[in-house]
Amino acid sequence: MDLEKPSTQKPSTQQPPADGCLVVAIRLPVRIVVLVLVVPVRMVWDALVVGGRFLRDTVLRPVGRALLWVARAVFVWPWVTLWRYVVVPLGKGLARLGHVLLVVPAGWLYRHVLTPLGHGIARVLRGIGAGLGRVLAGIGAGLAWVLAGIGAGLGWVLAGIGAGLARVYRILLTPVGHGIAWLLRGLGRVLAVVGLGAYTALAWLVRHLLVVPALWSYRHVLTPLGHGIAWVARGVVRLGGMAVTGIGAVLYWTLRILFVLPALAVWRWILTPVGRVLAVVGREIGDALGHAWRVAGRISLAVGRFLGTLFRWIFVEPVRWVYRTVLTPVGHVVRDLVLRPAAEAARGVGRVTRQALATARESARQARADFRRMLFGGPREPQPVARREPGAAETRTLGSSTTVLTKD
Repeated sequence: MDLEKPSTQKPSTQQPPADGCLVVAIRLPVRIVVLVLVVPVRMVWDALVVGGRFLRDTVLRPVGRALLWVARAVFVWPWVTLWRYVVVPLGKGLARLGHVLLVVPAGWLYRHVLTPLGHGIARVLRGIGAGLGRVLAGIGAGLAWVLAGIGAGLGWVLAGIGAGLARVYRILLTPVGHGIAWLLRGLGRVLAVVGLGAYTALAWLVRHLLVVPALWSYRHVLTPLGHGIAWVARGVVRLGGMAVTGIGAVLYWTLRILFVLPALAVWRWILTPVGRVLAVVGREIGDALGHAWRVAGRISLAVGRFLGTLFRWIFVEPVRWVYRTVLTPVGHVVRDLVLRPAAEAARGVGRVTRQALATARESARQARADFRRMLFGGPREPQPVARREPGAAETRTLGSSTTVLTKD
């Protein structure tokens, strides 16, 4: 099922633009020269690649594996063995020894010596504290009674002094204070009237001597003078702007005529065509290099296949023929006449040896059993025990009495 919407645009019938004569004239010589130069390089490169792969598969990889195994055997396995069979058992032994020599005695000492001793010391300290508490309570009660008496006497004395001071305050100090307050209020009113008059006079003088002349000077002198200065500054700025604009226009057209237009002409009529020609040449050289590299790859592949076929015809096929027609029959004859009989003889010898060893082990075991029986006697026969339950071989049926009440 087509999920895309069909295109409503008509296919373009325009052909790609054809290359110009300059491109065609440059392409063929460049490709020929590049092909002649690239073919040896590509063949050498392919030979180096094949040699590198062969060297990697036959030399570097086995050597790397061997070096890895040697490094593991020299650096890893000794440390693992040392850790597993020396450090770990030694650490476990030291931990157990420390537990036996330190933890167990410390626990026994804490449980059977320090704990009872601490309980005894705590009881003694509690008794001493109770006695001291009672003594201090008695002393505190006596001191409280003494201080209460002293406080009562001081209270009566202070009460008498307070009553005398209250009478002095009511009879002497209160009228004097009222008089001083009346004098201060009168003096404050006089000073307020005098200050208000002085402030009014000073404000009138400041207004007519400073503020009014300053406003007249600002309005009739400074404002017209500032407007004139601003008009002159605007005229000077406009004149300077016109001068700068004229100088800038002169400099712009001078630089444009002397530098920009020649540079633009050189860029448009010299550098651009030369750059386009160099771009075409570079593009053609790149395309020629790619084409020549691919063609050289085909040539190198054909040469490699030819050399491989020649090597197979000269070396591999004769070796294969010798292996198939000479070495294989000889190997079969050696296997059938030498190796198989030797293997059968070795298996027979091994079988006889195993039987002899088994017989010797059985004789030794029997001799040890006879010697033990001669020294210590035979094993005791087990005494039969009367069992109320049926044996394993008997089975319970409906006719047999197997319950507690119906057993015989």
